[in-house]
Amino acid sequence: MITSEQVSFDQQHIWHPYSSMINPPPMYPVESTSGVRIKLSSGQELIDGMASWWSVIHGYGHPELNKAAHEQIDKMSHVMFGGLTHEPAIELCRKLVKLTPSNLDKVFLADSGSVAVEVAIKMAIQYFHAQSMPEKCKLLTIKNGYHGDTFGAMSVCDPVTGMHEIFTSLLPKHHFAPAPQIGFSETWDEKDIADLKSILETNHQNIAALILEPIVQGAGGMRFYSPQYLVKARKLCDQYNVLLIADEIATGFGRSGKLFACEHAQIQPDILCLGKAITGGYMSLAATLTSTKIGETISKGGAGCFMHGPTFMGNPLACAIANKSLELLESTDWYNNVQRIEKGLVSGLSEAESLASVANVRCLGAIGVIEMKEAVNTTEIQKLFIERGLWIRPFGKLIYVMPPYVMNDEDLSTLTTGMVDAVACYNY
Repeated sequence: MITSEQVSFDQQHIWHPYSSMINPPPMYPVESTSGVRIKLSSGQELIDGMASWWSVIHGYGHPELNKAAHEQIDKMSHVMFGGLTHEPAIELCRKLVKLTPSNLDKVFLADSGSVAVEVAIKMAIQYFHAQSMPEKCKLLTIKNGYHGDTFGAMSVCDPVTGMHEIFTSLLPKHHFAPAPQIGFSETWDEKDIADLKSILETNHQNIAALILEPIVQGAGGMRFYSPQYLVKARKLCDQYNVLLIADEIATGFGRSGKLFACEHAQIQPDILCLGKAITGGYMSLAATLTSTKIGETISKGGAGCFMHGPTFMGNPLACAIANKSLELLESTDWYNNVQRIEKGLVSGLSEAESLASVANVRCLGAIGVIEMKEAVNTTEIQKLFIERGLWIRPFGKLIYVMPPYVMNDEDLSTLTTGMVDAVACYNY
């Protein structure tokens, strides 16, 4: 049992994500987790609508993942990846090459999503540097995007919604196009890609890559945009000799209704970033994949190698769990589960559309979003969710859920009903 003294120590000494040390947010001590539930020290159980920031796709405490962790830790929990290799990493990379678009056959394993993005950016820049084109060192991205909290990743997050505006003077200056405005199912209009096209026409000589979140913009706004935008962006990148980096850290492994969101547009990126759900939420692990052409070009450059190497790269314990997580994904009919969840979200959240405080309701795959007309007080509305036995963490105007794929229909209905009810009861 977590004591009140421990909670007090936490609030005085431990920094939580995006939190203040002067006015720390309330903390809800967790005693244990199981399936789709979080059990608090108070004894209350909450249905987890967040899948621990979108990663726990198989639910908590899955026996197969537990078994994989136990078996691997008895063999080795970690060994340096420099000059050594091991079966868990080899088999994980084999799976990733098989699952991802056919042009991607070189895998760099990292330890977090932000690092996967850093690796992708360095790959793109080093690729052109190896071809004696060092001037191609800038990036192009779209507004409302979010790619992580490290400095390279921050530089391609939206300057305002990306939460990193106070670092603007220190960050590299890149090119930003307006965010796509045409929604996922809306009729395509060529005007939506015009600004991106103009930036490439004018600046392609110094642009190494276009980086974006395919179809679903996550922490920058939970926006779903037209697959045609991605189709056109791919063609423009080919036309102007610019690489396309797909950041699928949030969308990878089925979240959008396709195994990878790029499949909605049937395009192949030059570089792909993966993370979050790769280990089923058990451990931090990420991967950046690219093509033979890019890998060999980088390796033929002046450095003779790719200039990156994290200490915990290819961690055997994380790789072993990731292998089992991907096996579970393929064997448990993830597609129909996600389609079932999408139907439940659409049905359950539709009642929020009539509320005066709600601007928009939208769902795609296992993602459900209620966008409010005004920003909510996270602390206050979270209390309403907890009273209804739910764990939901909104931000700004956005109240959203990304539930585990194993959530049954009854729990999903409880989640959406409680979500709508709390929004209806919330007072600004």
